[in-house]
Amino acid sequence: MLTDGGRLAAHFLDLASLAQRVTANNIANVDTPGYRTRGFEFRAEFRRFLDNPKLPPQPAPRVEKLGGLPVKNDGNDVQIERELRNLGDNAIRFQHALLMLRGSIRSIRSAIQEGGRG
Repeated sequence: MLTDGGRLAAHFLDLASLAQRVTANNIANVDTPGYRTRGFEFRAEFRRFLDNPKLPPQPAPRVEKLGGLPVKNDGNDVQIERELRNLGDNAIRFQHALLMLRGSIRSIRSAIQEGGRG
């Protein structure tokens, strides 16, 4: 029942939710010896959806070890500053997606109200 904009916002929220969980997991393991930072390419995943919005829902993106980050003596490569920055970026994503979703809901509500008058 969602509009195209609503579907877009819903998928964006799904990705933002996954990003939040991944970042929280990285932060929770900041002191775990041998733990490697995990993540996925948010923009690439969202672009894939934008390129094919009519396709059925795709499986969640693969969350993988990132690599290329400096490794501490204990084998852990989590950088708390990077993860906190990711939390801030993701908070902005959530706000943006919620605004898009509200707009979609308003459109549906308006269509229902207009249809009831006819």
